[in-house]
Amino acid sequence: MFAVNVRSAYHLMMLTVPHLVLSKGNVVNVSSVFGIRSFPNVLAYCMSKSAIDQLTACTALELASKQVRVNAVNPGVVVTELQKRGGMSDENYAAFLEHCKSTHPLGRPGDADEVAKVVAFLASDAASFVTGITLPVDGGHHATCAW
Repeated sequence: MFAVNVRSAYHLMMLTVPHLVLSKGNVVNVSSVFGIRSFPNVLAYCMSKSAIDQLTACTALELASKQVRVNAVNPGVVVTELQKRGGMSDENYAAFLEHCKSTHPLGRPGDADEVAKVVAFLASDAASFVTGITLPVDGGHHATCAW
C-alpha cells in the first residue's frame, strides 16, 4: 500500500521538481479523509494517506521559496467502482453508499466531479497564495466521529 500511495507520489514529485521550478508549477496530491481521521480495519490505508498529507506539507515548505505550490485534497467517500473492483458485491456496495448518508453531514457520498473541481481550483492561479494545505472534500465527514 505504501508503494502505491506514498512512494509513487514521492518519486513522481521529486522527478518533476526541476520542471516545476522552471514553470512555477504546482502539485495537487490526492489523499483521503482517512489521512486526517482514524478508522478501524484500515490501518495501512490510513497511515499511507497520513504520509501523503505530511509529504504535501513538507514538500510545500521545501519548494515555497522556488514559487512552487504543493497542496492535497482529502476526499471522503466518492461514488466510483473502486469498492466493487476490490470485490465488494453490488448489494454490499449499495448498503455502503446508503450508510454513507449517515456518516457524511451533507447526507450523501461525493461525486468524482466535485473532487475534480477542487483539484482544478488548487491547481489554478486563483489559488496562487495557497500552499501546504490538505483540503477535505468530504461532505463534512472529517468533522465527525462517524464511521
